[in-house]
Amino acid sequence: MNPLEQQLTYPFGDTLPGRARKQEVAPGVFWIRMPLPFALDHINLWLVRDEFRGRRGWTLIDCGIASDETRGLWDQVIAGELDGEPIVRVLCTHTHPDHVGLAGMLTERFDAPLWMTLGEYAMGRLLSAVMPGVDGESAHRHFRRHGVPEGDELESIRRRNSRYFASLVPSMPLRFRRITDGETVRIGSRDWRVIVGTGHSPEHAALYSAQDGLLVSGDMVLPRISTNVSVFDLEPESDPVTWYLASLQRFDACRPDTLVLPSHGRPFRHLHIRMQQLRDHHAERLDAVEAACRERPMTAYEIVPVMFHRQFDTHQLTFALGESLAHLHALWHRDRLARAQDGNGVVRFSAV
Repeated sequence: MNPLEQQLTYPFGDTLPGRARKQEVAPGVFWIRMPLPFALDHINLWLVRDEFRGRRGWTLIDCGIASDETRGLWDQVIAGELDGEPIVRVLCTHTHPDHVGLAGMLTERFDAPLWMTLGEYAMGRLLSAVMPGVDGESAHRHFRRHGVPEGDELESIRRRNSRYFASLVPSMPLRFRRITDGETVRIGSRDWRVIVGTGHSPEHAALYSAQDGLLVSGDMVLPRISTNVSVFDLEPESDPVTWYLASLQRFDACRPDTLVLPSHGRPFRHLHIRMQQLRDHHAERLDAVEAACRERPMTAYEIVPVMFHRQFDTHQLTFALGESLAHLHALWHRDRLARAQDGNGVVRFSAV
């Protein structure tokens, strides 16, 4: 076990929802787990009892990927776990495939509206259409520019990104209802405040009920792993580490006894301890990256083993390199590193 986990409290212990079953975590709030075909092998979804626009049923928070397995599990959930009532609203925290993949299917099936922030909805439409700038060729250029050598690894990245998002999110709903930072969303008997964060995704929406000390944190605060923050080709000079750390401050006002409902891992308490752990983690990684660049100019690809002491498949490498580049960018934007491009178009970072 990660020793940092021992500083957190898990009120449900090791108990997890059964396959295609719901588990109550607070009055009227239920936990469902759906599988993922990655090293991170699950996503948590949340069903909240609701009455919305005259319809009694459920508000669903996040959806799972569009796969045959997940569709089959949803058929079981709908048949056995919804108490005969419909999903009346789908709210997606952000546009990554495990969160929005089946939004199209579920909103159509139940004639339920999609609620999202504008930034996340727009990005989902862009990615599902595989528009130039977010396709395999763009990924190839981006990773080559940041040090991945020509060869099988780079070609695998090109193939993986050619249809990756669209294969897991085959369609986005054609309309949505925008939610905004600080807005109060009434779900069932509770008011939930929208807390928008950046860094992990463009305009991620977490939901906080001060009334009961509940936080649907999405991917912004996870108990076991640090949230991925990456630089991608579409926004090549972004600074997601700095944005993410600034976004964490928006959760400082949450109650000390808040029960956090994360998208991955188990529900936990001690939110403020976990946020400090995440701040410390990024500070340590920034120091390690800066020290490596003081020894010699480094590409993001060369920084990957500095930050991560393990091997990656193609899927994981895209996130590891994106995160390595994000830490280099944080130091570059803070004038702690310089950035230069060589004659072959490869970017390296060095001490100022």
